[in-house]
Amino acid sequence: MPESSHEAATIVAVVIPSPLRSYTRGRADVSVAVPLLAPESPPSLSAVLAALDGAFHGLRFRIVDELGHLRPHIRVFIGNHAAKDLKSVVPEGETVMIVAALSGD
Repeated sequence: MPESSHEAATIVAVVIPSPLRSYTRGRADVSVAVPLLAPESPPSLSAVLAALDGAFHGLRFRIVDELGHLRPHIRVFIGNHAAKDLKSVVPEGETVMIVAALSGD
């Protein structure tokens, strides 16, 4: 039987903070299909954010700066663990939660 030409993908649930929901048409919870480079390797946070930006254009720029780092006022959790950087892996079944820090005087 010939191999499928479709890429393998995993579905990742993402929780969006209220300041960024204008990009998701008001939705707090979204799911995105993230292509897998290898079936045995979970996707990186970078891949999840790229898929999120593909579904909701402009959202990634509010989370990641021009140098490819998480913005200072943004925290990202993968399950219960804080992501250190965009190379952090997102294991199957884990939810990604984006948190926007409040600031002010």
